[in-house]
Amino acid sequence: MIKQLILAIIVSFCISVVLGKRMLPLLTKLKFGQFVRDDGPKSHLTKQGTPTMGGLIFIIAIILSSLVFGGSDDTVFSLLAVTLGFGSIGFIDDYLKVVKKQSEGLKALQKILLQVFVAGGFLSYMILFKELGTEIIIPFTKGYMLDLSIAYIPVMLIVLLGTVNGVNLTDGLDGLATSVTSAVAMFFVIISAVYAFTGGLFAAIVLGSLLGFLLINTYPAKVFMGDTGSLALGGFVAGIAIISGLPLFILLFGIIYLIETLSVIIQVGYYKKTKKRIFKMAPIHHHFELTGISETRIVVYFTAITIIMSLMAVLAI
Repeated sequence: MIKQLILAIIVSFCISVVLGKRMLPLLTKLKFGQFVRDDGPKSHLTKQGTPTMGGLIFIIAIILSSLVFGGSDDTVFSLLAVTLGFGSIGFIDDYLKVVKKQSEGLKALQKILLQVFVAGGFLSYMILFKELGTEIIIPFTKGYMLDLSIAYIPVMLIVLLGTVNGVNLTDGLDGLATSVTSAVAMFFVIISAVYAFTGGLFAAIVLGSLLGFLLINTYPAKVFMGDTGSLALGGFVAGIAIISGLPLFILLFGIIYLIETLSVIIQVGYYKKTKKRIFKMAPIHHHFELTGISETRIVVYFTAITIIMSLMAVLAI
């Protein structure tokens, strides 16, 4: 099993690197350039025109690697489906913004409805056809299982939508979402190898694909993943956590996603009441950036925090 996980990481990494070299010139030629908001950090204006929708690179690598290693593993293809489902929503949003030049892309209501549709479809399939139970593991209780019963689906819908949009918010600096989610994928590879949790093979595929993409996504990024990539990664993180019975563990290994989301909620809520801002800018990575911390240092800090909290999550199982 461990050999298969290692091989999956290596092969998916190589596929991602090759695809990156092939697709980067294509994305540039098609002028799929990033639109940078005027109200964002001024330093980001230099990124205007950098190719986006680069999430297609690691998504295709994930698909190809899943075909190579998935075999008859239903878990791999279930996770691939939820990843592609949310990635498709991101692709539509990116396409409208980048190709059709509609600055807003999908309207908020449209995006939420599509996300609910994908999330509902995934949960229904897992419960009705894969007999996924309604029990979840409580951290630091030596494996105690809590049965959510009829509350399972609404709670997991919140987990899916919250995680997907949390990952999307995290994608704001060169290599940030890629690095943080690579650490999360490593967490699932580790618990698969140590505790025989399901989903480890797909996590290994995602890990290798992201590491290959990271070569062209680190500062200064040659390509951005766009919503195509960030929503797909959100689907992966939430999907594998649910299948593994570990949705509560997102509070540990997904601490960065949570902090990014809370920073936006706090900023918006506080501003509506007081017309003042708590942070210089939200999500919080922009706040730190405007205090003078470099992009690369923020990415290193956030990734390190994710690694530490992922190790904590391993101990919490």
